[in-house]
Amino acid sequence: MKRFATPLVLVTVTFALVRLLSLPLVAQPGYTDAYYYANVAARLAHGQGLTVDFVWSFIEAPDLAPLPVASHRFWMPLATVVQAVGIVILGPFVGDFRAGQIPLVIIACLLVPLAYALARALGTSDRAALAAAAIVGAGGVFAPAWVTADAFALAAALGASFFLLYRRAAAGSVRDGALAGLAVGLLYLARAEAALFGLALLALALRPATRRAGLAGTAVALVIGVAWLARDLTAGPTESLIGRSALITRYEEFFALATPDPARLIADPGAFLVTRAAALLANAGRAVAVLLLFLLPPLALGVRAAWTRPEVRAFAGLAVAVYVAESLAFPLHSVRGSYDHSLATFFPMAVALSAAGADGFFSPRAARIAIVAAVTAFGLVGAIALSQWDATFNGVYRDRVASLASIPPGPFMAIDAAAWRWISGRTVLVTPSEGAAAASCVGAAYGASTIVLEPAHFAAYDALYRGPGISIVTSDRTLCPPRAVAAR
Repeated sequence: MKRFATPLVLVTVTFALVRLLSLPLVAQPGYTDAYYYANVAARLAHGQGLTVDFVWSFIEAPDLAPLPVASHRFWMPLATVVQAVGIVILGPFVGDFRAGQIPLVIIACLLVPLAYALARALGTSDRAALAAAAIVGAGGVFAPAWVTADAFALAAALGASFFLLYRRAAAGSVRDGALAGLAVGLLYLARAEAALFGLALLALALRPATRRAGLAGTAVALVIGVAWLARDLTAGPTESLIGRSALITRYEEFFALATPDPARLIADPGAFLVTRAAALLANAGRAVAVLLLFLLPPLALGVRAAWTRPEVRAFAGLAVAVYVAESLAFPLHSVRGSYDHSLATFFPMAVALSAAGADGFFSPRAARIAIVAAVTAFGLVGAIALSQWDATFNGVYRDRVASLASIPPGPFMAIDAAAWRWISGRTVLVTPSEGAAAASCVGAAYGASTIVLEPAHFAAYDALYRGPGISIVTSDRTLCPPRAVAAR
């Protein structure tokens, strides 16, 4: 171990530099989730609490409630809180975005030694553990995610920590059981599906030899989870959280002004089933892509060889449970990024198990070749992913900034309200997916008479969109049914 302390430091420093070199490409949040976290983090850091002063989805503004409203009625708060801490400490020196990004990048740098520790705990050689650390550091498709204003790095670090702690909790350590519960609680605050990790703690609680450790972990996780649920209850009812996430069959319905009617599923159960079948296939393909396919065989070997280890059984069971839950309960959200976040939680452990499987399969010479090939592949894919992030998000950001001067003063509507709120600093409301009449109701409620239409827009606005760039049109408030205006 001592002989490899210096190489581990070098690998950690190398990928810390990679993170720093990628920062110029990720100089703004980029997409809705990250914009949301960054917007609310700035409000939290500046003393306005967990509140939001724009409407990204009507799930947070039931009955077009006056702004600001309680935030994080759909997403979880940990990424926002971590960014807010960075803004409080570093905001005056580097600005809110960079200040919020820095603690997330630091956490991403810790993934390298965490991956090494996971691999060594599985009994791999130092060389194989260093390879696992380098692969996780390179990131592959996660390379941009390790520096975004999102929960990817948080989920990966907490997932890795949980599996390290779970191994010792399964040996009967009450202290590590409680720490594993803390990891689960914090992971839940990063990703809602992490509530399923509580099943692994309950499994410990059911065994006499590990009952105290399991109960300690379960208690800690429950305190955190219940505290957040209590906050949600005191913030008031959400507007059809289940209906807008689990029961929709078209993603646009999530942004409808009207609550989706679950009764229509009785008339068309086929659509309900098709979306879930498609999600199962798409998410399985995504898992394969994250491992670049060729890590799957050594992963299977590693799981099989170490199946008697409790953390490996927990990994396999939780990975399947999260995959099934995401695909069947929230199919449309899962294929649009939610399952990618889930995969980040399992990524360090999956790579460590792959290293363990390869370590027992390859000869020393073949192992060296495989290590170089794997690290190179993940590095190349990481570079491609960063360039794709740049092409996908930075161009859109520049177009939005350039068009900002053309938008009349006051509140306005757009498909990505979180992004436009960050860019404009103004009140922005999501364009309801039903079209112009519903938009008129939103405009009447919030004093917005302008609609910003981008190449990506809801289908109901095709007739208004002039393309190919950003179009700015005026909402006709007479389209809004009078009763709807009066009711709000």
